[in-house]
Parts: sequence; C-alpha cells; structure tokens
Amino acid sequence: MNFFKKLLGSLKGPATPDAQPPHAFSEPVAADNPTAFEVANEAARQASEACLDRHWRAVGTVEQDVLAYFISPSLSGGPYWPSTRQAYRVVRRGDSIILATEGLSDPFDDAEGMGNGFEMELFIETADIPVHARGPVGEVNPFQRSWAFELLEHVAKTVADAGGITHQLEQYGALSLECPGVSQSHHMKDQLPQHFITADDSTGVLLGAPEADFPTRLDDMPLSPVSLVPVVLITASELEYVRAGGRAAREDLVIRLKAAGVGHMSSLQRASVV
Repeated sequence: MNFFKKLLGSLKGPATPDAQPPHAFSEPVAADNPTAFEVANEAARQASEACLDRHWRAVGTVEQDVLAYFISPSLSGGPYWPSTRQAYRVVRRGDSIILATEGLSDPFDDAEGMGNGFEMELFIETADIPVHARGPVGEVNPFQRSWAFELLEHVAKTVADAGGITHQLEQYGALSLECPGVSQSHHMKDQLPQHFITADDSTGVLLGAPEADFPTRLDDMPLSPVSLVPVVLITASELEYVRAGGRAAREDLVIRLKAAGVGHMSSLQRASVV
C-alpha cells in the first residue's frame, strides 16, 4: 500500500522533537491590518477552537493553556499544518490524561473553500505519565517531558506531512504506524517499558481504532465535519504481528484490544494481546 510506505518513509529518522520546544500559551496573537479573507479565516478558526473546546469539556477537565511553539515549526522547515498554529491541548479525565492536537483542523491560512483543514485532530489517552511529567491542575508545561507527548508530536508531524489521513481511515478503518529510533528519543527511551520497543529499536501505534468511549466526530465545526483520531500505543509483539500480517493482522489486533478491555487507552502496564 503506497500510503503506508509514504507514511512510514517519513519516519525513517530518529524520533526527536522540534528545536523550539512547546510552551504554554492561552491567547493567539492578532495580525496587523488583516485583509477581509484573514478576518473571515480568523473568525472560522476561533469558531473551530470553541467547538473543540466545548467537545473536550464534555469529556473531561480542560486546561485553559495549550502547549504551543514560540515560532511555528512550519516556518522553519517543519511539516505544514493548515495554519501556522500548531498546539496541543491537555484534558484531565479521572486518573487519565488526554493530549490532543489543536490546529490540524484549522481552516487553511492560504486557501478559501477548503473546509476545516485536514478535518481531523489526533489524541492519545493514558494514565501512565510519570509524576515529573504530569503537571498539577493549571500547569501544562511538564507534559512535554512525557513519552505520550513526544509520541503524539511525532505522529502529528507524520500525519501533517501526509496531508491528513481521513481518506485512508475511511478506506482501511484503522492504520498502523511505527516510530524508529526510540533509543535516540528524548523521553520515550527512558519511559517506555522494553516490551513496547522492538529489537530494531521501533515502537508502534494504531491510528483510528479501537474507537474511544466518547463521541469522536464533530459535525458542528464551522466549515466541515472533523474527526478526533485516537493514537493507541501497541507492544513490540503486536507491532511485529502487524508487520507480518498487514491489514488482516491489524484488524484482528483491534478486535483483540477491544476484547481485552484495552480499547483506545495507551497503557504501559498491560500485557500483549498476541
């Protein structure tokens, strides 16, 4: 499948974060003397952000600040997102934390009539974030030192570089992705248990399944519907199973994760289901 080759091909380097680490921001900076298109685009962006905010508040406790960059990575050679806003939201849900992208569904900065960007956002939910990387309520910066954020950021770069993956998800139901070079990562190498890392130094995820236990389609976005796509960490054995068996193995893995009660949660404590 060419798409998987493209998606995996963009991950052949080490899993490293951007040179400019994300920091907490709460208010966007307005442009000087905006054009009529920029005004309408910003209004649609704010409406999109408000819709996402309403949705996440129905799921858990949403932090006011988001993790964002001083300078958008797209301005310094990073993957292109629909807008220069590349951010990550923190949602507290009981004992677990949801980290979610914020900006993949922004209206395109440079094109009209294109809908809500890539029409998707990514999220990962886990209860297994180390204490030093789990900020208290009101503080989000520590999360950037977690394996979950590093993994989500890396997947987001790959998805953005592919121009979104909604069409592929519609076709295949779920996708698999592997991240090589774990030993060269900043946080995953120390925080992921060994049974999540393959002999060739990779870790893997499922995208789009198993489905979450809350709604993941937003039909009330201002320009077009948006899907919230789960990122689910899989064990080394499960990744090898998918490598060997392709689509059939991937679909079977989804069924096994559901049957085991794992679902969309990324748990570092669980055993492999294959």
